[in-house]
Amino acid sequence: MSIMNSERKIHLKLLLYISIICGILINVGCFAKKDNTKPVVFNTDIASDATPFVLEKILKAKELLISEIKFEKGIYHFYPDKGLEQFCYISNHNDVVIKTAFPIFNMRNLMIDGQGSTFVFHGKMIPFLIDESQDISIKNLSIDWEIPFHSEALVVANNLEERTFDLQISDDYRYEIRNEQLYFIKESYEHNLGQAILYDPERKAIAFNTESYTPLTLYDYMSKKEITEKVISSYKYKLDPIAPSLRVLGKEFRLQVKEIKPGLVRIFNHGKEMPPIGKILVCKGEQHLNRLAPAIRLTGTYGFEATNVNIHHAGGMGVIAENSADLILDNVNVTPSNGRMVSTTADATHFVGCRGKVVLKNCTFNNQLDDATNVHGTYQEVVDLLGGNSIGVRMGHYQQQGFVVGKVNDTIGLVRLNESFFPYDELTIKSTQRLNSRYQIITFNEALPKDLKSGDLIENLNGYPEVLVENCNISGNRARGLLLSSPKKTVIKNNFFSTEMEALLIPVESGHWYESGNGSNITIENNIFQDCNHSGYNRGVIRFVTDDDNENIAFNNIKIRGNTFNHFDNLVLEIANTNNLEFSNNTISRSMTFPKLFNQNYAITVKSSKNIQFNDNIYEGEAPLILQTKSDMPKLVFN
Repeated sequence: MSIMNSERKIHLKLLLYISIICGILINVGCFAKKDNTKPVVFNTDIASDATPFVLEKILKAKELLISEIKFEKGIYHFYPDKGLEQFCYISNHNDVVIKTAFPIFNMRNLMIDGQGSTFVFHGKMIPFLIDESQDISIKNLSIDWEIPFHSEALVVANNLEERTFDLQISDDYRYEIRNEQLYFIKESYEHNLGQAILYDPERKAIAFNTESYTPLTLYDYMSKKEITEKVISSYKYKLDPIAPSLRVLGKEFRLQVKEIKPGLVRIFNHGKEMPPIGKILVCKGEQHLNRLAPAIRLTGTYGFEATNVNIHHAGGMGVIAENSADLILDNVNVTPSNGRMVSTTADATHFVGCRGKVVLKNCTFNNQLDDATNVHGTYQEVVDLLGGNSIGVRMGHYQQQGFVVGKVNDTIGLVRLNESFFPYDELTIKSTQRLNSRYQIITFNEALPKDLKSGDLIENLNGYPEVLVENCNISGNRARGLLLSSPKKTVIKNNFFSTEMEALLIPVESGHWYESGNGSNITIENNIFQDCNHSGYNRGVIRFVTDDDNENIAFNNIKIRGNTFNHFDNLVLEIANTNNLEFSNNTISRSMTFPKLFNQNYAITVKSSKNIQFNDNIYEGEAPLILQTKSDMPKLVFN
């Protein structure tokens, strides 16, 4: 019996050794197979429409163990007709049925190298649609559109008495006039004169004081608008007045357009000042219709790097990332092409509910029609206490529909902004159930606090990243430079800013965009701020502001050091609701580039704040007084 047991043990050991060796061989074989997989290389034979060829390989990438896709240097056109169709909820965009040639879904370790190629897209496409993936990289390529989503026209005449102005429209921007309204015709798209703004062709930037002339007064209110107001006010649930279905109710077109001759049109009934001759009027159509096709869209992706990528245009943002992590943009340049004034028609980059790190370095963000970047979370409103550990929540802004606030075990903060900008309690997610794009049920691991009530807001405390913006050029664009709403470490250094509105806005935007987050632990150093806020707004170059008008602290631990403010006007810094801010070793001077717009402004205003210090600064401006401290604070001294 003992001999048989010994033999049995020997057999078991042999089987164990064999299985281990086989496992090793199988693994070695797998790795060898993957390592030996050659990159897919496309050549310019497919350049007239690369969509079907690229899509075929992308859809088989996991099956074929493809880890690298390369393009022979050239110009490749991509049409939507043979692209993969996908319905997308996209933060801060319209919710759209879109087509793509690069559906990177549930993939790992994939690199796309254009080797200096230009990808030219047509119609409503998202060039790179990246979802639930990991370690994806894109490099050495340019993204552009054959026909842009915006339009440009030269102001060639104006008549102050008759209140008309004339636009010369080149053949690059095809148009029709229907019912006395001007429509620009695109590939699978058209837009009117909505969201217009002036550009200065000499500076190739937003025109000085454009707010006096634009946006165009497209609508008037109808005489019986109260009828639609009653319909809205009598509805059982809260409605979004700026949603596409509601925002034009009670309005009628005010502007009238007539063609003088082909390529020359006259605009009647504009309610602001007449646009100056020689400026370029840029328009992109109605706000609720004009964000259709970002260049790169990321959701649920961990590890993304874009290197040496030029985004010359997109019908929306250059890069929009949601619920993703560890995102690096190195030498990503959003700049116009083909003589256009405009690059992307919305933000250059935008990050919603992201975590880990967001790094923007060595980038150029020029001439986009919105901010260079916006980093924030998302508030959702508590509307139902459902019993047990569950609540029903509503998404406040129509362009945040479909956004999932968090994943299992994420920490959710409960916020009542009239009492504090910080959570009064915390819960962790057990599950989420999206019933429709605007209403979700969230169940928590813990019991709901007794003081939770309808109207409170929730935010994901895990959904904020560390941020680095370094060695970037941010200029020539509409709107702001950076919007920063992350409590994590944020460093803004060695950048150049020349923006139409604020260079840096640190907000709590709870009432309109429902963008959550409290800017904290921010270092702003060694930047140059050149003639920001030149469009006509009375705002600081750097601005801390909250939607809710109270004295509660919202922002903490701010260091503004060693920067140069070369400003045409007086107001440089607005501080509100801030604790522990240091402003030191900065230089403020008058640029003389433009005439002052607000002669009586102070250089710095401070209210509802504490622990504010000014040390070793140089002031060479012309404000009547440097520092104004509002009545809710003790007097401060500028040094």
